[in-house]
Amino acid sequence: MQTFKVQGMSCGHCARAITQALQARDPQAEVQVDIAAGEVRVASHLPRETVAAAIREEGYAVSP
Repeated sequence: MQTFKVQGMSCGHCARAITQALQARDPQAEVQVDIAAGEVRVASHLPRETVAAAIREEGYAVSP
């Protein structure tokens, strides 16, 4: 499972947007969004940079 620090998440809509964006690229992806911790954990076959790019495309800042 890959963990990403994500800035800008503040609500359930944020979690849904990120989850949907990642599952659009990998329907089997397991996505856990922790808004309070500012983290997104992803179990997927997608490369790390692809996951980070998908999160950025939703308007959130991603730290390595």
